[in-house]
Amino acid sequence: MTSESVRKPESKSAPGTSGTSVRKPWNAFATPAIGKAVRGASRLLKHGGSAFPGKIVEQIDPTFLARTLAQLPLGVVLVSGTNGKTTTTRMVASMLRHLGLKVFTNPTGSNFTRGVVSALLTEVSMSGRLDADIAVLELDEAYAVHFVRQVKPRYALLLNVMRDQLDRFGEIDNTARLLSHVAETTTGTVVLNREDPRIARLADVVPAGTAVRYFGLSDDLRGFFPSDDDMHAKDMPDAGSASAAQTGTAPAIGDALPADVALTKVGDHHADFLMDGRTYSTDVRLEGVYNLFNAAAALAVVRAVVADLESDHVRGRVSARLFKPSDDDLIAAVADVTPAFGRGESIDVNGTNVELLLVKNPMGFRLSLTSFDPAGHDTMIVINDEYADGRDMSWLWDVDFTGLRGTGVGMVSGVRAWDMALRLGYDEVPVGDVNPDIDAAVDAFLTADPGRPKRIYCTYTSMLKVRAHLGRIAKVSDAGVGRE
Repeated sequence: MTSESVRKPESKSAPGTSGTSVRKPWNAFATPAIGKAVRGASRLLKHGGSAFPGKIVEQIDPTFLARTLAQLPLGVVLVSGTNGKTTTTRMVASMLRHLGLKVFTNPTGSNFTRGVVSALLTEVSMSGRLDADIAVLELDEAYAVHFVRQVKPRYALLLNVMRDQLDRFGEIDNTARLLSHVAETTTGTVVLNREDPRIARLADVVPAGTAVRYFGLSDDLRGFFPSDDDMHAKDMPDAGSASAAQTGTAPAIGDALPADVALTKVGDHHADFLMDGRTYSTDVRLEGVYNLFNAAAALAVVRAVVADLESDHVRGRVSARLFKPSDDDLIAAVADVTPAFGRGESIDVNGTNVELLLVKNPMGFRLSLTSFDPAGHDTMIVINDEYADGRDMSWLWDVDFTGLRGTGVGMVSGVRAWDMALRLGYDEVPVGDVNPDIDAAVDAFLTADPGRPKRIYCTYTSMLKVRAHLGRIAKVSDAGVGRE
């Protein structure tokens, strides 16, 4: 396995830090105890959510995050982008564990810096020791900037930029600028999506000596995974040429870049990947065709980590068995990954299979609708407009719902239930019922046709509420998000 650029000489400082020593505050010895106590109290009282203990620790010990992650011999893998962060982070962490590494991650999808701190509090000892070889962290695009000011990642995986939550980040080019800060602070390897022109261009800001790798698609699959520019050019033909002129010709960028890992074939829970001229086929447990492209991204960054396992800097400092994992080993690891909570997660509710699917922007919703045949299922859509969802829900008008005409939507709920029902009406999709009260709507949806499989599309905060309600009537795994 070879890197696409010259590796930066190893620093004598810890790989996850900025290269300078981090001064402890006088009260640092007490931070783990205080943080664990706050976390225990917040969970007992069911108040504050998963990030609340992190908020407290950030206030009393601002260097806790950097000091703790500096202990890791392989440093930090930072995963960011508009779509797919949570599932791809889960893939990378799962694959590295499969290879024998001890991995710290933030599994709840609480992807702000305080969410990472909260997750650390569950893993550190009372003395502040973190027993891990590497961290794999999902970071929100904006909070990734705050994170890299404290901790320079050794590896960065940048997935895509889409028109998501424009009321938070502004135009799409601003989102790319946020991610550029991650690329320019990464010390080891930056892995980029060659099919997204804004992401591919971030190679220009990667520091000298930091490697750049790409993941991508075969030519015949590009239509399945359009970039933001492709999608909007298709929807607005008159603007297509202007979009291409502003961003550069996207296909030319992708074609000119070598992909360390390329997705070449997709099927029902099956994928082919091209690596070093050889095609690898595997079945997968993940749901949705879009997650197969995320798997290519995960493979690319894991290959970068594997390439470093036998370096002089790392040798003897990690818990993994220090064999050189083959690409066959990595493919086997991909096959073992299970869906992240709320991302194709299936929950048994008194004999009825209920599937939760997170949707938060036009591309994600479109890919979910095309990945899952509505036939044989009852469908529910739950739309909220809280801060974590984005206040501006006009993006719903960029989603094609006509595929639901045949089956209809049994229930629409959430704060923006009536807006969603109106949108479905414009696409001539029958709606069975509308109830903004999520708990009552879920109960009605589940009892309408007992035993028939259910599928619920949710925005982020509505997904947490649906999941919490299901947890009161069925066994739902603890994702550490607390009661929302």
